[in-house]
Amino acid sequence: MSGIILKLITGRTLDQGKALETGKFARDYKESTAICEIDSGDLRKLSVKSGSNIKVKTAYGEVVVRAVASKASHAGVIFIPMGPWANAVTDSNTHGSGMPTLKGIQATLESTSEPVPSIVDLIREVSRKSVKVRISSSAAPSSSEYTLSNVGCSFCGCVCDDIEITVKDSKIVRAKRACPIGMTKFLNYQLERQTKPIVRKQGKLVETSIDEAINMAADILVNAKYPILYGWSSTSNGAMRLGVELAELVGCVVDNTAVMCHGPTFLGTHQTGIVTATLGQIKNRADLIVYWGCNPANAHLRHMIRYSALAKGRFVPEGRKGRKVIAVDVRPTSTSKMADMFVRVDSGMDYELLTSLRMALKDYEIEAPSVAGVDRETIIEMADMLMSAKFGVIFFGVGITMSVGKNRNVEEAIKLVQDLNEWTKFVIMPMRGHFNVAGTNAVMTWLTGFPYAIDFSRGYPIYDPGITTVTDILARGEADAALIVASDPVSHFPRDLVERLSSIPTIVIDPRWTPTATIADVFIPSVYIGIECEGTVYRMDKVPLRLKKVVDPPQEVLSDEELLTMLIERVREKIRR
Repeated sequence: MSGIILKLITGRTLDQGKALETGKFARDYKESTAICEIDSGDLRKLSVKSGSNIKVKTAYGEVVVRAVASKASHAGVIFIPMGPWANAVTDSNTHGSGMPTLKGIQATLESTSEPVPSIVDLIREVSRKSVKVRISSSAAPSSSEYTLSNVGCSFCGCVCDDIEITVKDSKIVRAKRACPIGMTKFLNYQLERQTKPIVRKQGKLVETSIDEAINMAADILVNAKYPILYGWSSTSNGAMRLGVELAELVGCVVDNTAVMCHGPTFLGTHQTGIVTATLGQIKNRADLIVYWGCNPANAHLRHMIRYSALAKGRFVPEGRKGRKVIAVDVRPTSTSKMADMFVRVDSGMDYELLTSLRMALKDYEIEAPSVAGVDRETIIEMADMLMSAKFGVIFFGVGITMSVGKNRNVEEAIKLVQDLNEWTKFVIMPMRGHFNVAGTNAVMTWLTGFPYAIDFSRGYPIYDPGITTVTDILARGEADAALIVASDPVSHFPRDLVERLSSIPTIVIDPRWTPTATIADVFIPSVYIGIECEGTVYRMDKVPLRLKKVVDPPQEVLSDEELLTMLIERVREKIRR
């Protein structure tokens, strides 16, 4: 056959997560991200071998990736890890939610002899600016060996705070108890860094002073009519507070990475409220755990052993033996392999399955023999398991928020939990990705009343997801400048949004030289929160934790808080003139 049509989903993997922390311009990142996992039967239909190149086409673009035979059976579904290759073929239409559609997209596959493009090639295809990789090194002063305990990990929303770090000659040489991804971050944070400010002059990127970089950044923001401030989820609460202050001062939109993951969760919560708990309560009490549309065994590696399925709790001292586990997903995963029940739901049909479970709880008749690809008997069995729990929890991920339905899926999941509380104790919690995305949402809410997508253009905060979300603003071509802090939208936004971002003056503040930095007009290096400076962040259950400083940063590199303070002062000076 020349080609076959399948459903495309994207998501995180262990290899992709580790490669993120060794650098996005490195070979490992391309090898772990520019791939397409395909059911072995579908591979045979396509008449290609695992390891061969294939072209993936959707209504939104096309990209060449390497075909990989999936270890699990999931006929009709293909999987590309989150990253620039996946986002070359995803849908930027948010359908009024702010969240682009990154799952359940119809795709055509065909064999090809074309090479897999590099990440720089992908950026050059959409950028109107010259694209270069600028990486420098900085020698840190030598020091004696020392060990720090109870260090917090700044990778995912688990924020594991029991890490033991050993430093020798100003380099982290050991990260005891960190997961493979956390360890990779601690041991490789110094890679792909640019320690000098960079500005674009006459189309070329040149090194400059911190004062000139701040001045150019201030000029861009002050002269723009409708700038956007985006990112924030990989920095401290203190930096986020300054971000809101800057947005109010300039009169622009401030948004965070929740728009690309759990923005729909807030919309669903607005409609229904939420029944939730801390991870400590879940660890100590939960005897039934549901993972719905998430795969913590790949994305939150210590979540199960510290807080959920495998953890030994006060009232569940036997750990896994004392808990029942249900996994709901569109394909088998590492998490589903250890579950007592795996429920495979058809792509984009989570809402229907959630509704049928609510019907089963209320003893309403389910007339159809199957719903969302799940037979009626399995739905009733699952409902019985939910009602039989003493303390149950649903952890849900972007499998719900990125699929068709988005916030309505979340709303129905919360209603299911509310119904269950008529029988027993049940809670629900989103699996947050970035280590401080929960803190970013909290700080924005404290200061403005809203968790993300806040527009100050009228002098007061306006919240209207689908209108004031950065994704929609870029899609409409309204933004005329951007400040990106501690984020890499070029790697994670759909392709057409990246093209629009690359067409406007852009400022980037980040510890690393990222794909987004390649399209920047001003790049200002910063230090790593939780490694080179301390700061307060929020765990996924909104418990605040203080991250420690472990090593000294490169000379003359400042923290996000210091840089934003300088930028605010310079903007005030220019506004007063």
